[in-house]
Amino acid sequence: MLPFASISEAEAALGRNLTSAETVWFRYSAGMHDFWLYAHNIVFILLVYTLAPLPVALVELMRPKAIHRYKLQPKIHVPVADVLRCYRNVVKTFVFAVGPLQLFSFPTIKWWGIRLGLPLPSAWEVAAQLGVYFVVEDYFNYWLHRALHCRWGYEHVHRVHHEFTAPIGFAAPYAHWAEVLILGLPAFLGPAIAPGHILTFWLWFVLRHIEAIEIHCGYDFPRTPTKYIPFYGGAEFHDYHHYVGGQSHSNFASVFTYCDYIYGTDKGYRYHKAVSVKLRRQSDADKQHGEMTDMSGKRD
Repeated sequence: MLPFASISEAEAALGRNLTSAETVWFRYSAGMHDFWLYAHNIVFILLVYTLAPLPVALVELMRPKAIHRYKLQPKIHVPVADVLRCYRNVVKTFVFAVGPLQLFSFPTIKWWGIRLGLPLPSAWEVAAQLGVYFVVEDYFNYWLHRALHCRWGYEHVHRVHHEFTAPIGFAAPYAHWAEVLILGLPAFLGPAIAPGHILTFWLWFVLRHIEAIEIHCGYDFPRTPTKYIPFYGGAEFHDYHHYVGGQSHSNFASVFTYCDYIYGTDKGYRYHKAVSVKLRRQSDADKQHGEMTDMSGKRD
């Protein structure tokens, strides 16, 4: 709840006129309790999880041939029934595990210094904080994810997530409830280190979930904007981790590739990619040679 009774009072306290965005924020949040503002995060997470995977899922259902050439594991098709089962299980986990975690963490978030009032952060402030959040989360997620691939962690917890050897967008948060909580903790470390505005906090969780959905979508589209982000892993990088499955000792990082490179856990992936490229080039060369042979035979 903002400590101002009116826009004019807020402007007097700031010593300037409110921006258009600040005026909208004032009108929306002035009379709302801080707890309910924070609770918006749960709604945003559910909306993103429901809507972000839909475009690829619908195209795959109605026009699969249009995107088949970009499919990373083209021989595997996930039935609609499995997709719906996955969605129900994830929503159940959100309601009974993620939701309580988010709500009970409210006092901690306030203690860290997450702001809910005015002024709103600048674009540069938001961008800098998001950069910190992504790097911090990626580093600690790498080690926790790697730990879950020990025998006990995999057999009792992490194997649930690897039920989808060819991942789909809806399976991004599909996991044992304990894993959801364990791997969810690094997402809070960035905001603890560099606390910002609640709008930045919301945006962080939205972007992180969109990123997770993208790398689990099962397709390597050539013109996605994320391909221009330095050291970004992407769908191909993470798909290999699922392809190998329980025996995987590669590609543990959630966003970037530098941790796997530094700690040597991308060697299997790099070897697999080099072999795949070599085979693809050989196949293209054989195809081109066959076409030239056919053309030569027709001339004769």
